[in-house]
Amino acid sequence: MMTYKNVMEALDWASSFLVDNGREQTAARIVMQHILGTSYSEVMLHLQDELTAEQQVKFTTLIEEHVSGRPVQYCVGMEEFYGRSFFVDESVLIPRPETEELVLGTITRINKLFQHQALKLADIGTGSGAIAISMKLECPALTVVATDLSKAALATAQKNAQRLEANIDCRLGDLTAPLAGEKFDIVLSNPPYIAFDEAQEMSSVVLEHEPHSALFAEEEGLSLYRKLAEQLPAYMNRPALIGLEIGYTQGEKVAKFFRDSFPQATISIEKDINGKPRMIFCEIHV
Repeated sequence: MMTYKNVMEALDWASSFLVDNGREQTAARIVMQHILGTSYSEVMLHLQDELTAEQQVKFTTLIEEHVSGRPVQYCVGMEEFYGRSFFVDESVLIPRPETEELVLGTITRINKLFQHQALKLADIGTGSGAIAISMKLECPALTVVATDLSKAALATAQKNAQRLEANIDCRLGDLTAPLAGEKFDIVLSNPPYIAFDEAQEMSSVVLEHEPHSALFAEEEGLSLYRKLAEQLPAYMNRPALIGLEIGYTQGEKVAKFFRDSFPQATISIEKDINGKPRMIFCEIHV
């Protein structure tokens, strides 16, 4: 087992070991923050601090576990999203930075579209609960329902909601089924959207560890968008907002599903921070 004099030496070893094995150096910082239970800036301020024998063993073990192929977020059991830490495990997709833009875009549009703030929001396919919980904490007046087909994922979402003190209603079921008989002002979803034949181009780290039910969809990745477009007209108040994360090649096809279902709506395809089409917003006025 490796031994290190201090935090800096541990990070130096881990960075070299990660690069030599084709992994990102940032994993070293993520694991160290986890081991010390602190922020990145705090780690940088304490580079000369000694690590206990227990911390050294834990740090080395987690770095080796990540090098063997497990995503570092699952190794440490946490991921940052919209400025908060969320529990993650193999039952849920690891929240991505691009999805933060869906949250931000929704908040911006809420302020323009609605005159009142006592709004009802549904997050369909919530996974870790990152979208639903972030929306509730950023806009406390919202009533938020989070749904998922996976019992294990919903348990993770509930755990995150409890930890972050977000009062959301978690419901088990497929797509709109758990929303039956209700109307909503806002519906958000980041559904599985990868075509099965794209698997060969994907990282083995993702394929071997993240839940396939949260990654892949039929009809070249489009089936759940088509179903949502067909089902949602029965659930939307007026005015209303629908926000979706999409695969960067799917914009026009997904937009057409929603134009067919909501002919009077304003539909926009929005790019993410990397300049790729990544979100669709459907503003329903009448």
